[in-house]
Amino acid sequence: MTGHKEPTGMATSLRCPLFVPATRAGLIPKAQASGADAVIVDLEDAVAMDRKDEARDALAAFLADDPEARVIVRINAADSGELDADLALCEGHAGIAGIMSPKAESRGALERVARLGKPVWPLLETPAGVLALESLTRVAGVEQFAFGALDFAFEANLTPDSDGGRAVLDYARHQLLMHSHAAGLMPPLESVYPDFKNPERLHAIALRARDMGFGGMLCIHPAQIETVRTAFSPSEDELGWAQRVMDASRRNSGAFQVDGQMVDAPVLARAQRILALN
Repeated sequence: MTGHKEPTGMATSLRCPLFVPATRAGLIPKAQASGADAVIVDLEDAVAMDRKDEARDALAAFLADDPEARVIVRINAADSGELDADLALCEGHAGIAGIMSPKAESRGALERVARLGKPVWPLLETPAGVLALESLTRVAGVEQFAFGALDFAFEANLTPDSDGGRAVLDYARHQLLMHSHAAGLMPPLESVYPDFKNPERLHAIALRARDMGFGGMLCIHPAQIETVRTAFSPSEDELGWAQRVMDASRRNSGAFQVDGQMVDAPVLARAQRILALN
């Protein structure tokens, strides 16, 4: 199946989802109360290889104790040897409302995840994934991609904080943005920023991602949520401008002026989008 897919489910409001290790499932209620748009329970990077069964059991126990809870689960990669057990867990619990699939680079592997009938958030984390984006973004059931800059830098042998490394990472971002839009997906999520004690730098990174066209940013600590939410929310000036445009549109037809600037269909659409994000 190809073509435009309307966003559904939890994905419609994601700006600042928060990761929680599955081995610490007791933290899920706190994460849910943190203001995050969604909680992503991590079975992959945050769980050592010899604790995967323990992590799945902990999440299953939490969901059994709290049947009203709804979470997204980051499963293990297709070549990890853990995928079958992860998918069985996801299929067996209604509380798992979506699946984050890491190192997306194979359409067949992504389709296998999507066959569970739950929304899928693939992670772009490898050069092979960039080359496969045209195919991956057309998989039915994919709601929104996310970028994994740390894994991508390792896989591509980049120096992340160098000019050269940043150039390659931005190339991957550009490709992800373009292919997501072309496939009718929601704007992707920016990668995590690991220094949760540096809100100023986080704010600058989040603002840059928003200006590039990203729809939100992955969070690894509750302290990051408000900073990210603010960066991806319209400012008072933007809201005021958008409201003036909409008010003027009700008094005019065709092109008109607001604040000394011409307003036509694309500008009107931008004002509508800004107000919808509020």
